[in-house]
Amino acid sequence: MPLLPVRVMLRLFTWLNKWMYILSTINRDFRGLVSYFRLLLKMSYITRNNLCVPKLFEKTVYKKRDKIAFYFENESWTFLQVDAFSNKIGNYFADKGVEQGDVIGILMKNSVKYICIWLGLSKIGAIPALINSSLRLNSLKTCITVASCKAIIYEAELQQAISDILDDDDDEGVSSLPLYVCGADERELTIKDCVDLDADVGDAAITSPPQLKNINITDSMMYIYTSGTTGLPKPAIIKHSRFLNFTCGAYYLASFSPRDVIYNPLPLYHSSGGIMGTGQALLFGCSVVLKRKFSASEYWTDVIKYRATIGLYIGEVGRYLLNTPSKPEDTGHKIRLMFGNGLRQSIWKDFMKRFHIPKICEFYGSTEGNVNTVNTNGKTGSVGFIPLFLQSTFHMALLKIDDETQEVVRTSNGLCIRCKPGECGVLIGRIKMNHPIQGFEGYVDEEATQKSIIRNVFKVGDSAFLSGDLLKMDMRGYLYFVDRLGENFRWKGENISALEIEDVVSKFAGHTDVAVYGVEIPGNEGRCGMAAIADPEGTLDLAELYICIERSLAPYACPLFIRLAKQLEKTDTFRVKKTVLQKEGYNPNTISDQLYFKDSSSKAFVPLTTSLYNKIINGKIKL
Repeated sequence: MPLLPVRVMLRLFTWLNKWMYILSTINRDFRGLVSYFRLLLKMSYITRNNLCVPKLFEKTVYKKRDKIAFYFENESWTFLQVDAFSNKIGNYFADKGVEQGDVIGILMKNSVKYICIWLGLSKIGAIPALINSSLRLNSLKTCITVASCKAIIYEAELQQAISDILDDDDDEGVSSLPLYVCGADERELTIKDCVDLDADVGDAAITSPPQLKNINITDSMMYIYTSGTTGLPKPAIIKHSRFLNFTCGAYYLASFSPRDVIYNPLPLYHSSGGIMGTGQALLFGCSVVLKRKFSASEYWTDVIKYRATIGLYIGEVGRYLLNTPSKPEDTGHKIRLMFGNGLRQSIWKDFMKRFHIPKICEFYGSTEGNVNTVNTNGKTGSVGFIPLFLQSTFHMALLKIDDETQEVVRTSNGLCIRCKPGECGVLIGRIKMNHPIQGFEGYVDEEATQKSIIRNVFKVGDSAFLSGDLLKMDMRGYLYFVDRLGENFRWKGENISALEIEDVVSKFAGHTDVAVYGVEIPGNEGRCGMAAIADPEGTLDLAELYICIERSLAPYACPLFIRLAKQLEKTDTFRVKKTVLQKEGYNPNTISDQLYFKDSSSKAFVPLTTSLYNKIINGKIKL
C-alpha cells in the first residue's frame, strides 16, 4: 500500500513535466504548424489543379516576365528569356523524336543554360538525368547506363570525359547514343558525329511545347543521383510533386520572399542547389545568383555585388568560409538568412558572430527521402523539431537501435520502439502513398528502393523510409544530427561518434579537412578511432593535438592513429571520402602519408614505424 502514493506522485510529476515542456514550446510549434499548413494548402491547390513545375513556371513568367530570374557571371536572364530558351529546347528535342518518359543524360557544370535544358526537356515529358560533372570513366558510364539514357547532352569543356567512355566495339551501349554538345564557342569538337546544340537549336519554336498539357504532377520529372561516400551513385526519382514539395517547403518554412535575391554557389545536379535553389526562381519569382563553382574567397564578394539577402550552403561550406582570412566583405553584406544543411554545431556561433548573420535556418533532408525538417527559429545546432503534442502521430520518429548490431530494436510482438529524449536513434518517415509530402518514390533500382523501406514499424502492415541517419531529440523536441549509421563505431564497449571527434580535431587544426573512422586491430573487439587530417604545410602540432583530444574527449573516444595527408579526397558536396581511407587502414608499409600512434606511456603521438606496427598487430602492445 505505501508504494501506491509514490507511483501516483511519479506519474503526476511525469505528466506535469511533459506539459511544462509542451507549454514552453507552444509558440514555436504554433508558428511551425502555421507554416506547415500553408505548405499543405499550397500543395493541395497544386495537386487539385494538376500543376507540374513547367506549368507553374509559366504562371511566374506571366507575372515577372521582365524581372531578372538568374544572374550568372556576366549574364543576366529574365524570366521571359529563360522561358523562351527552354521552350526551344523542348520543341527541338520533340522534333528529334524524344518522347514522354525518355531519359536524357545531362553532363554540365553550373550555368543558366543547364537549367533551361532540363526545364525544356521536362516540358515535353522527358526525364533529364542530372549527372555529377566530376564523374569519370566507370562511374560516369554506370550513371548513364543504370538510368537507361536515350541520349546525352554534355558541355564542350567536358567532352574528354565523354570521349573516355566511348568504345568502338560497344554497339549497344553508351557509344550508340546520340550526343549533343553545348558551349562549344571557339572550342574544337573532338567527338565524331556529335551535334552542336547551340547552333542546331536556333530555329526551334519559342512557343510552349504542345506536349506540356499532357504532363501530370505525379509524373517523373528528373533523376538526381545520390552522392554518398560509399558505392556508386544511384539515380533517385524526382517527381514533379517532390520537386514542388522541396521548393515550397523551403519557401514557407524558412520564410522566403519574392523580393529575396538568393546566392546559390551549389552544384545544380544535387537537390540543395538544383531544386531548392533554382526552384525559388521558377515557382516564386525570386532572383537567384548562380556560381560556376563554389569559392570560399569569393563568397562574400559575390553576395555584396549582387545584393543577395539569402545565402545557401551545404556540408563544410561554413568551415571553409571560417578558414578564410578576415576582410571587410565578411560583414559588408545584406544577408538576412543563411539556409542549408550540414553546418556543424561546433562552429555555429563562431560563424554567426564573425559574418554578422542574423539567422541560420538549418534543414535536414535527403534527395530521395520523405523526412524533411527545418530549424525555423535558429536554435543552435538543431536541424529542426517535432512538435511535442504531435509526437505520437507525427510522420517522423526516431527508432531505438542496438548499439552492437546497429539494427532497429523490436519488441516481442515485432514492432519498433520510439527513442526517449536524449537517446540516439535512426530517423524514419512513415510512408503514405501518393501523399505530396509523405510519399516515397525511391530509386530507379527497385532493389535499392526496398532496402530503404522498413516495415511493421508501429503497427502490422505499415512502412517507413529508413534514413540511415542517427539523430537525437531533446526534451523540447529539437532534433540534432549525430552521425551516419555505420560511420559511428564501438570501442571498449562504447558507441563512438566520428562526427564528435571530427569537430574537436578540425577546430584545433584551424577548420581543416578531417575524416574519422574506425579501424580493426587483431585480437581486439570493435574498432578503434583513426583520424586522417589534411596538413598541406606540415605545420600541425601533434603535441598540442594530444593535449587537446585528451582534454576534450572521453578516453575511449580518443583516436589511436593519426594520418597526415597533403589533402583528403572529397565528394562534390564537400564530404571527405572515408571508404578508401578506412580500407587502407594504418599499415606504414603501404601508406606513403605520415602515420602516428597514440602512445599512452609517453603521452604523445609517436611515428608509426614498421616495428611498432608489427607489435600492435601481434598484440605485444596493450591498448
